Amino acid sequence: MGAITGSQFINRIDQLKTEIWMDGKRVTKPLSKHSAFKGIMKTKAALYDLQMVDQASMTFESPTTKERVGLSYLQPRTIDDLKKRRNMIEQWARSTCGLLGRSPDYLNSVIMSFASSASFLQGKENCFPQHIQALYERARDQDLSFTHSFVNPQVNRAQSYFEMSDKPISAKIIDTTNEGLTIQGAKLLATQGGLTDEVLIFSAPRLLGDPDEAFAFSIPSDTKGLRFICRESFVGGESSFNYPLSSRFEEPDSIVVFDHVVVPWERVFFYRNTEVAEKFFSVSSFHPFAIHQVLTRQVVKTEFILSVAEKIVQTINVGEYLHVQEKLSEIIIGLETMKSLLAKSEQDASLDPWGFMRPCLKPLQSATALSSKIYPRFSEIIQLIGASGIIALPTEKDFHSEIEPDLAKYLQGATETAENRVKIFRIAWDLTMSSFGTRQTQYERYFFGDPVRLASQLYCKYPKTTGMEMLDQLLDP
Repeated sequence: MGAITGSQFINRIDQLKTEIWMDGKRVTKPLSKHSAFKGIMKTKAALYDLQMVDQASMTFESPTTKERVGLSYLQPRTIDDLKKRRNMIEQWARSTCGLLGRSPDYLNSVIMSFASSASFLQGKENCFPQHIQALYERARDQDLSFTHSFVNPQVNRAQSYFEMSDKPISAKIIDTTNEGLTIQGAKLLATQGGLTDEVLIFSAPRLLGDPDEAFAFSIPSDTKGLRFICRESFVGGESSFNYPLSSRFEEPDSIVVFDHVVVPWERVFFYRNTEVAEKFFSVSSFHPFAIHQVLTRQVVKTEFILSVAEKIVQTINVGEYLHVQEKLSEIIIGLETMKSLLAKSEQDASLDPWGFMRPCLKPLQSATALSSKIYPRFSEIIQLIGASGIIALPTEKDFHSEIEPDLAKYLQGATETAENRVKIFRIAWDLTMSSFGTRQTQYERYFFGDPVRLASQLYCKYPKTTGMEMLDQLLDP
């Protein structure tokens, strides 16, 4: 099959019998026709179409089928391969303004990294590295799409808490049979849950006390007993004038519930091996490639944010004020810092134990610690520059009514007509103040987890003694 088109993607997802719940009702109509999902489905379809238009830079030849397949599945052997992957990721990010946190290339990169590191599982108890390789080849050659989840329900976040419920709350293995694992319980925060071919489930990379919580597998989204409970939709409406971002880029988040779900053995990567569950994600190339994809997208997103801020400045002619210049400089500094860290990760890339070229993790970890802090500030800067102008915004219908002359007179900008000015400010509102916008801020703040923990991990792993010799010379001349 190879790389697919947008229509092939939509047809494949619409044909699934996935159990999805929203607002107390089970979704029955095709997802591409549902008001909460059709915008994101159309946007993702455009991504698949884009890779077909520019196959030279967005696809490569499958080593097994010889067909063209998505470049985000490429296992890099050289720094040039890394750059090819980044250029492809950047093209998809630019077509979505960097606002799609779960564009297909994110999980494609994760699955590629799993396969690249599968040899770590070789010979270990209850581990099946060949199943990871099989998933990778199937996903690559059929251009499958994925969501994933590894977060447990937030019942009790105390450090000493251990679940003692009679019935599992966090997803657990409750039985093993000749067919496979039986899973009961839930995982949280599967973004685009139910809107993909498959769902990748794995244990959080932390200390696990219960071996029944130690597992990793991937199953079709419409597996019997599997259901996705979506949060309220943040699609404000279908009008791209009124809701320029949410109508296109809203990604539903969901709880994944396992009701005696049978996971076939050929789908299991490992199970009941707490040591592997704790180490696989630090030993594998998961973090380097996942963060490399995310940082590429965040650079593009920051460029978009800077453009929105500058367009507001031009529209209401506030560029002469020093405090405005200083605020936009904050965005510029953040952007250039992230671009430099991304380049540094590629410049210092090295071959891993299995012969694949990994981006250097230290600059990527620095970027994750930084981005969680600066993105909320960028959102605030747009709110401060736009001020009250982001609040009193008329709708598309207002501009097609008898009050249009009033709007044209009183809402005009220094460099824009009233209609264009409102379009610009509605983008700013949808980016920073709507339900969609505030979700974007929270999403980026916690993309890779607790920012304090990320900073702690960076401190613990970063080599801090490179300047110690200079200090020792001063202390003991």
